[in-house]
Amino acid sequence: MIYPPLFRITPLAILLLASFFTYSFADERTHDITIEDYFTQSHLSDFSVSPDGTTIAYTESRWGDEDKGRFRELWVLDIASQSRTRLTFKRQSLWNLQWSRDSEFIYFGAKFPADPDDEDPNSQVWRIRKNGSDLTPLTREKNGIEDFDIEGTDLYYTIEKDHLIDEWKSLRQEFKKDVDFGHGIHKVNELWHLDMVSWRSEKLIDQERYIRYFDAAPLGGKIAMITGPDQHLITHEGQSHVDIYDPATKEISRLPDQLWRANAASPYGWLENPTWSDDGESLAFTISFDGYPTRIFVAPGNEARELDRPEGAEVNGNLRWLEDGRLAFLADQNAHQRIFATDLEGKIQPLTGPDEIVEAFEPHGPNLYTIQNGLDYNGDLFSRSPGSEVKRLSKFNPQIDTWKLPQISSYKWTGTNGDEVEGILELPPGYQPGEPLPTILAIHGGPTAADYLNFRFWIYGRAAFAAKGYAVLSPNYRGSTGYGDKFMTDLIGKENDIEVEDILTGVDALIKDGIADQDRLGVMGWSNGGYLTNCLIATNRFAAASSGAGVFDQTIQWGEEDTPGHVVNYMDGLPWDKPEAYQKASPLFSFSKEIKTATLIHVGEKDARVPVTHSRALHRALHHYIEAPCELIVYPKAGHGLSEYRHRLAKMKWDHAWFDRYLKAPEKKSD
Repeated sequence: MIYPPLFRITPLAILLLASFFTYSFADERTHDITIEDYFTQSHLSDFSVSPDGTTIAYTESRWGDEDKGRFRELWVLDIASQSRTRLTFKRQSLWNLQWSRDSEFIYFGAKFPADPDDEDPNSQVWRIRKNGSDLTPLTREKNGIEDFDIEGTDLYYTIEKDHLIDEWKSLRQEFKKDVDFGHGIHKVNELWHLDMVSWRSEKLIDQERYIRYFDAAPLGGKIAMITGPDQHLITHEGQSHVDIYDPATKEISRLPDQLWRANAASPYGWLENPTWSDDGESLAFTISFDGYPTRIFVAPGNEARELDRPEGAEVNGNLRWLEDGRLAFLADQNAHQRIFATDLEGKIQPLTGPDEIVEAFEPHGPNLYTIQNGLDYNGDLFSRSPGSEVKRLSKFNPQIDTWKLPQISSYKWTGTNGDEVEGILELPPGYQPGEPLPTILAIHGGPTAADYLNFRFWIYGRAAFAAKGYAVLSPNYRGSTGYGDKFMTDLIGKENDIEVEDILTGVDALIKDGIADQDRLGVMGWSNGGYLTNCLIATNRFAAASSGAGVFDQTIQWGEEDTPGHVVNYMDGLPWDKPEAYQKASPLFSFSKEIKTATLIHVGEKDARVPVTHSRALHRALHHYIEAPCELIVYPKAGHGLSEYRHRLAKMKWDHAWFDRYLKAPEKKSD
């Protein structure tokens, strides 16, 4: 696979780009991308290679009827022939694919009805032969299972139950169906074992803890668990632990947490990815922070130590042990996502090239299987063997071969403090230097995330706007991943400040290079991208904006969101300790009657991450007091992300109509 060189674009460079992006089958690219094309895309969401190395099981997500979301079905791919077979037709979502050791059965979690009269099924563990026969539920828990792991003939799974704390217990019990309590009634887990030879089950753990993740070591070994006092994310942020259950003694030990709590840059870290080595002797796991680098730990015994990370890269999970005893993982680096491996002595080696974008991977012997994205495809399966070329195994979206794709390239400029900033620039198909274009900034969320240098058609701006004549810049602003620790942590205590400057200097560069029309600028984003959109509205440099699920007031955000450690990290303190920081970082306090930006506001009614209060306040400010053009769209029952077909269609159609109205030049009338 070949990617364009990373360079700063000038008008001359754009002319060169036009020739660079001449596809080998350009004559076949006859289709102009439309909004509706978004719903023709399928997405590979999970995969697992059979132990005998002949077959890949995977789940493929597709859009169904307009009144529903995507459904995820189980398929298998024969690696030798690359032929594919669909195994399920239930129009439900499947998860956590695992193989039996003889490569005959595939296990997964799903909400299939186990009985004909089961109208509202719960999640259970299911098994199916790789030829599609013998679909069987292995669990029949009344309230369903939460998670599971298969090791040989041992099935481990968790179930949830309610727990009442002792304080005011009788009153809570009496009125629990009538009122909601701020705390005191929560969920905990039980861990169960099912022997798939004798088909006898046994409860292993019931100790008033919530098991968020777990992994069973091979050959009946220990079980590693990430646990917390309850199911709430606020406790997972700072009160979760690594607990290890020993089936021989039936005792639980806890790893000392000094390294990732007291000695960490923030106490609000998310423990994730518990993964045992093949010999069951070493446990690897990660801890992720909002605003700080993710760290990898390994515990070969009762004490954990931190592993070195690739310089200039940000660990992105997906831990896998290789057959030679090294630990492999994904990491963001310079608008790409690569696989790295490290031995336990700290020697790090990249396993994929600097221009590759890997979504997920699984090792099998000396081989690697990956899900990858490129400039003219997304989410396909690939394989690679030592000393051989990368081999593409699938083409899940062949319709993309007929689409007129945007010209996609890296765009670099000088941002805050003279530092280099990179973004992904999309230009219309066949674009030649000339008249400046209406330009939209599509800002990613996080901010601990990044936009990658690949084709991406989604509801937050990329592909469809460039297809109809816009320039689209997706900036990897200060705080983004993949540009080194300092680039990320510089944002701490400086939100609505240095990252805004990074973005605005990018706009200035686009104008200077003759790409962007300074009178037809737009900005859009979701989550942290919505927050930055709200910050940029106050600059009055943008004719139009689309703000999705964006923070308006940081104090309200701390008080209402489900992960308040995010706010505490970036404000570098609690509201009563840093009131000035909270106010300075809040777009609300930089608004004025001078704002003219036409603003479209989107939010999910049940958003727990950035509650609807922010969007309603933003609408009130713009509509009732500032009297700037605006619309508020609240999506019923939706959370932080829009999952229903009609909701996503509505967002895209409103965005396109909005920017077309306020940014596109009026059509010339014929004489």
